[in-house]
This record gives sequence, structure tokens and C-alpha cells, in this order.
Amino acid sequence: MPLDRYCGSMDRRQFLRNGLIGAAGVGVLSTVEMTAAYAAEPGLGPYGSLEGIAPDANGIILPEGFTSRVIATSGDLVPNTTHQWHIFPDGAATFPDGDGGWYYVCNSEVFNFMTNFESHGGVSSVHFNKDAEIIDAFPILEGSHSNCAGGPTPWGTWLSCEEGFFPPLWGKVWECDPTGQNTAVERDALGFFAHEAVAVDPVDEKLYLTQDKGNGLLYRFTPESYPDLSNGILEAMLVLNNGDVSWEKIDDPTGASTPIEEQVSGAFITDGGEGIWYHNGWIWFATKGNNRIHSVDLRNQRYELIWDGIDDRQPLTGVDNVTVEEGSGDLFVAEDGGNMELVVISPEGEVAPFCRLEDLAHEGSEMTGPCFNPNRDRLYFSSQRGPSNKQAIEVVPAYTDGTHYNAGVTYEISGPFRGRVLPPPPTTTAAPTTTAAPTTTAAPTTTLTKAAETASPTGSKDSNNSGVVVGISAGVVALLAGILAVRRRVTKEDSTE
Repeated sequence: MPLDRYCGSMDRRQFLRNGLIGAAGVGVLSTVEMTAAYAAEPGLGPYGSLEGIAPDANGIILPEGFTSRVIATSGDLVPNTTHQWHIFPDGAATFPDGDGGWYYVCNSEVFNFMTNFESHGGVSSVHFNKDAEIIDAFPILEGSHSNCAGGPTPWGTWLSCEEGFFPPLWGKVWECDPTGQNTAVERDALGFFAHEAVAVDPVDEKLYLTQDKGNGLLYRFTPESYPDLSNGILEAMLVLNNGDVSWEKIDDPTGASTPIEEQVSGAFITDGGEGIWYHNGWIWFATKGNNRIHSVDLRNQRYELIWDGIDDRQPLTGVDNVTVEEGSGDLFVAEDGGNMELVVISPEGEVAPFCRLEDLAHEGSEMTGPCFNPNRDRLYFSSQRGPSNKQAIEVVPAYTDGTHYNAGVTYEISGPFRGRVLPPPPTTTAAPTTTAAPTTTAAPTTTLTKAAETASPTGSKDSNNSGVVVGISAGVVALLAGILAVRRRVTKEDSTE
């Protein structure tokens, strides 16, 4: 079923902004959101103005001292590998490999209604060594669809979110192993809806999820036995006029009887929920329908509006995926449209472009999946329908959208990010010691185990969906639980010092 069958004369961006099918009955935004003052203002930002800087060889305008390279072009083989890079690259994250290198995982956002309801999405992983050289690439999830954004877990897995819009194929969340050693498993307890992204609070052991729908909500998931995501309680956020936050349980996370977003009266409406990220007791999330960046102080349960881009207020419009550079606290926001910029919101309260895609070949595309490598000296992002050697339909023949989009391209930016991990200074008073570089996520831990190759997706609402089921090993979970309990005690003790 082609896209234009649903959106008529609207372009894809406007179509998705309107919440696709089922956006009728959009709720009224809470008073606190409508009246909150701007918390951040336009400025030069930590890297200065881009004015007068010429694009580099890849058509990217970058601050002084930064360089770019293409790491993968959709439809072509990833350099030094036999793996063909997927079309429409979207949400992404990195995970340390334990040897100084890292895995870069990236979603493929191929909507099932664009492929006659066949599942052609999934997730790929690229393995870099300590010198940032690509040494391998491979799929870690196949047989899924509409893989939009997601989020990394503190135990080293990737949660890939399906932005499904049509019953009985509402979106699910898949837990994936970045190393490719274990098969991905669907996490039905996280709900069936148009998932966008997810962030994990490792202190309170809760997950926060956005919904890409005009009348979507912000959800909180509390696992029954953290970090096992098989079971738990799903809740929706409410915000009082004074900014206080509360949560109310979702009775039916499957949405079988009542759409999940309609089960909590008075819930906070997120107009097209996009990226979300956790950092130091806070979450930040974007809503594209009203061009806003929001935050929640999780320890004090308080809501704040960080950026209001109403009427395409510059320099940030078309808000989409987000990430926080752990070392500096800088929030990076990718634009879906806008000026095709990656914009930084600093803790100092300045909003400024970090880089810009200038090539006209990016017309009709969007920036997706910003994320840093573990040492935070390299930043990755994609132009989802950016310049490629093949069009999407040449890579995925089932793609039936009448618009012939480019397949996409993925970039790496290197340079003096202010939150990067610096090498230890030389010393003459003691013999050098080797210390592990701090990372934003734990090294990948095997929490997934292989299932029988003939197994069908557990809890799937569609028997034709070709995902593969795995489970978490009880022994591993018990071991992880013990380790995490110690970590939590240490973390909480440190926080009181």
C-alpha cells in the first residue's frame, strides 16, 4: 500500500507529523506546557558560529578542528566487510567491545505499509577497533518493521523500537545484542503502540518511552525483576499545572480493547514524541508536532519545558532524535527537516547549530541517530534519505512508495568535543598504569540466549512476522541482579556524599 494512499497531497514529513492514522481526538496540551517560559535561548554555543565556514568534501559545515567521513552508504557494502548497509538508517547507539573498540548499532526504518506489510526493517551493527577502523558489520535483528529510534541499556543491549501504526501490527520493542552473538527478543511488556525511543534510568531501575503520535503519551516501565524486561508495570505521565509529575498505570499494554494512549484520563499529551535520553537523574525528550524539547527531573518528579520552537523558531526546528554527551552535559538534537542541522543545547542555556548538511541531495531527508562513541571523540549520525548510489527501491524491491527516495548515508564526525575522554597526563614519579576509559554504557553483557531456529515470535500479534524469539538466561539474570545491586548501593552511597 503506497504512502500516498494515506497522505494524499501531503509530503511524508507532514504526514507523520499529523500522527498518521488514528490521530483523531488529539488531546489538549497541559496548561503548564503551554505557558512555560523558554528555558534555553539562541546563542553561539560551545563551538561558535558556522557562518562563513565552507562545506567539507562530504558537504558538511563543521566547526573549526572537526572532520567528517562516510562510514556506510545504504545499498553498498560497509567498507572492509561483506555486509550491505540497510536503507533509511535511523536510531543508533555505541557499545564498548572491551578492547578499546566499539560496536555501532543502527536501525532501518522501513515501514511495513510501504512494503505491502512485509517486514524489511531491522538493525545492523558495525564493529570498530580502537583505531576507529571498521573490522566487521552484520545484522543483529531481521524480520521486524518500522524500526525508528530506541535506546541503549546499562547492561549493554540495544532496545530497537518499532513505530507501527496499524493493528494488529502495532509497534513492539526488540532487545538486541550489539555483538550479534545472541538472537534478539521482543519485549511485549513494554507495550504495543507507535514506539519511538526509550531511555533507562539505572538508579531507579525504570525505563521511559516516547510515542510518535499526535495524541501520544510519555510512558514509564518498571521491570518486575530488573534488568529482565519480560514483565513489569507500564504507566503514563501526568503533569499538574505547577509542574509536579505523577504516573498512572496502563491496564492493557497490548491496546487490544482500548488504544494505549486513551487508557489514562488527563495524561500529558506529547504531540509526536521523538528522541529521549537519560542523564544524571533527568530525562530529555522531543516532540515534533510542536517543535519542543522537554525535561523531567526524575528525583524530584518535576517537569520543565527546555525549548519551544513554535512557528519554526530558530535555530532549532523539526526536532527529532536526541543524545547527551556525558562528559559535558550538552544535548544534541537532530533536525527532521529544518535546516538539516545537528543542534546543541548546552547546560549554559545556549541553543546553537553544531553542524549542517549543505548538499541539495539531502532535500527531503532528515538527520537521524546522533550518538557518541565511548571515548566521546567521535559522533555518528545519518541522513536517512540522503545521497546514495542506489534508490531505496533498488535495495528493497518490495518498497512501494511512489516517491523514489535515496537509500541513505551514515557519517562520523571527529574532533575536539568538549566532553571527550582525554588520555591521562604523563608522569615521571610513578610507572605508567593502564586504566579503562570511562564509558556511557556498560560493556556488552550476554543477557540473551539463542533459541531454536524454528521458533516463532512469542506474543506476536501476527503469525507472519518473521522475528526470532530468545529468552534471558535465569542464571545470567541472577548474576546480573547481584552485580547491579552492588552497583546501585555504591551509586546511592556516592550520591549522598
